[in-house]
Amino acid sequence: MTDNFKHLGSGETKYEYEVNPRLLETFDNPHPDRDYKVTFTTSELTSLCPITGQPDFYRITINYIPDRLCLESKSLKLYLFSYRQSGMFAEDMANRILDHLVDICRPRWLEVENEMNPRGGIGLTLSLIHISEPTRL
Repeated sequence: MTDNFKHLGSGETKYEYEVNPRLLETFDNPHPDRDYKVTFTTSELTSLCPITGQPDFYRITINYIPDRLCLESKSLKLYLFSYRQSGMFAEDMANRILDHLVDICRPRWLEVENEMNPRGGIGLTLSLIHISEPTRL
């Protein structure tokens, strides 16, 4: 199974500094006949404010119910890291992440919650949900 992965088990990790959804990898869902929720959480997501160039720090939670494909976690980590030098508002970031994840794994259901660390005393949280038509075997 690991022969198909470009990142996992490669021995060398290459970081990209431009948003790159091609970093995302999947594997066959071992239980496509069952609905189960997968959760990824990290507080290491950063980007740059498109106006000031200052770093913004986020806690992101990704919940999804896989259909036929599951997300590989190391590729997700590298994909999220690729936002580090990108200048964009939190709203754009969250929507891009949702779109890219839906495109790569076609989940039954996916939620992205992106919580920005407060700046100037104001916090910001975005919650986006994707629901697809069920595709059963």
